[in-house]
Amino acid sequence: MTATKANVAPPPEMFDLDCETLIVGAGAAGLVAALAAHEAGQSVLVIEADPVPRGSTALSAGLIPAAGTRAQAQAGIADDPVQFAADIQAKAGSENEQALVDRLAVNSAPVIDWLTDTHGLPFTVITNFDYPGHSRRRMHGLPTRSGAELIDALRATCERAGLDIICERRAVRLFRDGAHVAGVEVASPDGGVETIGCRKLILACNGFGGNRELVTKYLPEIDNGLWFGHDGNRGEAVLWGEGIDADLMHLGSYQGHGNVAHPHGILITWAVITEGGVQVNRDGVRFWNEAQGYSEAARAVLSQPGGEAFAIFDGRIAGVARQFEDFKQAEAAGAIKTSETLEGLASELNLPVEALVETIGSLPVDRADAFGRTFSAPPLEAPYCGVRVTGALFHTQGGLRTGDQARIMRKDGSDFSNLFACGGAACGVSGTSDSGYLSGNGLLSAVVLGRLAGAAPLV
Repeated sequence: MTATKANVAPPPEMFDLDCETLIVGAGAAGLVAALAAHEAGQSVLVIEADPVPRGSTALSAGLIPAAGTRAQAQAGIADDPVQFAADIQAKAGSENEQALVDRLAVNSAPVIDWLTDTHGLPFTVITNFDYPGHSRRRMHGLPTRSGAELIDALRATCERAGLDIICERRAVRLFRDGAHVAGVEVASPDGGVETIGCRKLILACNGFGGNRELVTKYLPEIDNGLWFGHDGNRGEAVLWGEGIDADLMHLGSYQGHGNVAHPHGILITWAVITEGGVQVNRDGVRFWNEAQGYSEAARAVLSQPGGEAFAIFDGRIAGVARQFEDFKQAEAAGAIKTSETLEGLASELNLPVEALVETIGSLPVDRADAFGRTFSAPPLEAPYCGVRVTGALFHTQGGLRTGDQARIMRKDGSDFSNLFACGGAACGVSGTSDSGYLSGNGLLSAVVLGRLAGAAPLV
């Protein structure tokens, strides 16, 4: 059973190993933090529980929202941090701490430009469809639009810089000496343990979605959803935070996704919906306003018979979706069904023919439907496409409250001078539930807080 109690202890008399900046976790947050710390002249050590750095980043679409980048300017997109911050708060019902929202929005473009110009990551903006809640086209990705490509590129960049990344080492205990965090104890797969001391500790060890006890405690409404995140998300950061009286915020917040091909377990881009597609249930009828977003879609889909739904779109939309590697993998796996007629597609998906034909035939054009969704894209036409999907929990969004430079805050409002959090370990900007998640929030927090934490000076 996954541990649900904090493991915090006084430091040993002597550590097995010492470094200046120690980073726990080699996902996007940890690797960006490593690059920034190295650039600041600090000796850096990254420890990672997996055999190779992958984590939640590799399971994502690898897209990072940023406002005011050079890539946007080159694409003719006018955007700025003020508008971005407003979009974040609008999606979350203004439930986020404004200082954190502003910190992420203001630093979003600089981190993308830095990764592009200094480290050669070829980010471009998605310009052929919109994501719900973003008033500007600001989603930046690498060529294949995949998280696997992003994490591999970051790892290769760290390796070229000569940074030390030690894998198969899971941090299991936090050492604290009064107000100072002194290091961690790590365990290897063979049962061996060693202690690592540091002057600065960055927790980039992700959320708690892989800890079923914590999910049941804090996220009961998604407890029956497919866990689509990384199993290494065991909640150590949250548990350590409890053990050192750190301030924890919005633990009921999470990123869901209601468009995971089932049973294939492949993410289907939400572009199939935003471009004019819909979701129907086993009865062949729609059941909600899909324009709300893919995070809310998880609960909507799980509430349907069998906890499943069917995304219905067409060949034009499939052409847009093929810029994503995951979609092409879903096609190769046979998850995407195609037919020249709706009757044929209904047969392929085992849906009631008359109901599906009626549902698609009655979709409005340039007006709102009974669910409040307005359709402005061209009507669906042959060839028709469909895929069976289910709802999933991707990532928790609550966590350690951070202040300037991503330092972890205490409950009394002060901060830990040498303890930082980024990515899933830190509280994000998705409000208090699933509905506040704006596309890309997870990687936004990862790269921005990662860079701020890494660049923070040693104390």
